[in-house]
Amino acid sequence: MASMTASQSSPRRKPIKWWNIIVYIILSVGGIAMVLPMYWTIAASFMTRAEAIAFRWFPGQLRYENFIVAWEQAQFSEYFVNSVIITTITVTGIVLFSTLAAYAFARMEFKGKDFLFSLLLSTIFIPEMVLLLPNFLTVTWLGRIGPISWVDNWPALTIPFMGSVFSIFLLRQFFAQIPRDLFDAAKIDGAGHFRFLTSVVLPLSRAPIMTVIIFSFIGSWNALAWPLLVTNSADWRPIAVGLTNFLDEEQQRIHLQMAGAVITMLPVLLIYFFTQKQFTEGIALSGLKG
Repeated sequence: MASMTASQSSPRRKPIKWWNIIVYIILSVGGIAMVLPMYWTIAASFMTRAEAIAFRWFPGQLRYENFIVAWEQAQFSEYFVNSVIITTITVTGIVLFSTLAAYAFARMEFKGKDFLFSLLLSTIFIPEMVLLLPNFLTVTWLGRIGPISWVDNWPALTIPFMGSVFSIFLLRQFFAQIPRDLFDAAKIDGAGHFRFLTSVVLPLSRAPIMTVIIFSFIGSWNALAWPLLVTNSADWRPIAVGLTNFLDEEQQRIHLQMAGAVITMLPVLLIYFFTQKQFTEGIALSGLKG
């Protein structure tokens, strides 16, 4: 009787559904497909030229000197400084202007607000390549009438990207969730919109702002097509352009190109590694999660 009671009280194991197995297989295959290119890039950066051309999966011997040679031959020291300056200016401008625009759309009332916000969101669907020529003509014209030249200078590489529609939308979604009672209480104390933004909204918005910083950093750091279009020399070209120095018809220096790619993506990986918690919270709290 005791054994029967124990067997009856023990919970039954739920049968594994066959579609769950299929989902796990699909997710596993997708995960492997995403990890393999990253793994081979890192592995090839330690290989010899012959091993990289042969597309081997493991280097015969770790060759750390590939990174030194890639750094020197691609002039990464100059490109790296340019990328730091360009990215810092761009990210600062995006955070500043996106915060102000997002607060205006979320908390301030003015005529045509909904129409302007819908019009702003519609620009997300315009392909980036379509905007290259109009933006180039614009920065060329501004350089002619302004005190300094925009082409082959930092303004052309930073200012056109300070109006980020995605950043405005992300911050606006979070600002709209802040209780109205906080603004009413601040208004009773004599605070206006600017003081409420700096004293209440921004301290509560560290996670989404960090998300904006990460996305902006990645976009600015990895920019290639636009810098090649608006620069005529290496004075202001970013680090992504340095990777093109290994592309020639005479010889395939894949091992050095992969070493340069690892150097290029290392700052992005480090920033995401140290800010992944804020990044995840920013996406979840802004209403963009699935």
